[in-house]
Amino acid sequence: MTLSRVDPNLLFAWQAAHSIARGSPSPVPDRGGFRVDTHSEKEVRRWVFPQLCDGLRTIARDVTAPRHYLKLCGSDEELRSALPDRWEIQPANYFMMATAVADDTKPLPEGYRMEFERAGAVTRASIIGPQGDLAASGCAAETADVFIYDRIETAQDHRRKGLGIAVMVALGTARKSPASPQLLVATEDGRSLYANLGWTVLAPFAAATIPEG
Repeated sequence: MTLSRVDPNLLFAWQAAHSIARGSPSPVPDRGGFRVDTHSEKEVRRWVFPQLCDGLRTIARDVTAPRHYLKLCGSDEELRSALPDRWEIQPANYFMMATAVADDTKPLPEGYRMEFERAGAVTRASIIGPQGDLAASGCAAETADVFIYDRIETAQDHRRKGLGIAVMVALGTARKSPASPQLLVATEDGRSLYANLGWTVLAPFAAATIPEG
């Protein structure tokens, strides 16, 4: 069983903002979940479900081509139980919300600089390393309902220097509505970073796709 049930409206709001951040089409309701026709190089289409339902099972049964993704606010085991064998579970993620986010404003290490860019509802933050390489980056998107963080990444050679936190704090300064929930989907590695910043897990976020070849 899942640890908790996620409000479908909150999940839809996250996916809508996520689509804005990535330049994807807006989500549409589909069989108890939300569908995004991404048509990207990696992904043709995704479905996101707040809980296990017959609609998810139907899609899993009907879809046979790769580059389609099913995502569930639930455990890997729960998602696996609804899928034919051709589907493959992906690495674990976590749907998280900020509760009391730390405002850590420590200066960047010597030789690093922050670059900040806003384009409509999307904000991007990049930290450039001493050699001019991209050390860390991330983006955020805000709608009337939520403020979400996406693709927070630190290059391997620049980790353990607080750069991921610096990117998060910088992106947070773009938030216009203090009342909007702050949301993200974290990897297993990212979960501890965000927990230290005052984030809490709303639910595990399982994903599956059909391997190519």
